[in-house]
Amino acid sequence: MSTPERTEPERRSGPRPLTVLVLLGAGILTVLAASAFLPRWWSQRVADQANGSFTSGIGLGLFYGFAFTLLALVVLVVGVRRVGSWRGRLILLGVALLLASPNLLTLSIVVGPGGAAHAGERTLDVDAPGFRSSSLVGTVVAALVVIASGMLLRSRRKSKAEADALRRELEATRPSQ
Repeated sequence: MSTPERTEPERRSGPRPLTVLVLLGAGILTVLAASAFLPRWWSQRVADQANGSFTSGIGLGLFYGFAFTLLALVVLVVGVRRVGSWRGRLILLGVALLLASPNLLTLSIVVGPGGAAHAGERTLDVDAPGFRSSSLVGTVVAALVVIASGMLLRSRRKSKAEADALRRELEATRPSQ
């Protein structure tokens, strides 16, 4: 007499709906808490650095806008060319967003609809004048630098390939001695 074989119940692949709902709810709560706290906190940090000086506000804005946009874009451009998997590219995107976070925090102050964003605007207006607009200028300049560098490198590669082709053609037409 043979015993019937027991079969394991089929396991579903992927996350369970309850887990997804809990994670989604936690994410929404985190975003709401951050939107109430981060704009005020960031404006206070910038205001402490600028100390009410118009020159310092402009300098800080140019620095933050340029440096953190440049870093984020370089990570994205270089990383996307070298990383082939989607998981790796998502990690690169996360790193780039983390590097761009000073600019994203400033953007949340400028376009944010909440009270924290308005409080941050007032703080920056008084204690770091010129920061918001110069941060935008730095961001645009960094983006233009990355675009121009990409165009220059592409042009350089194309010119080198054309020169190599012409060199091979010239050697092929020379009479052998």
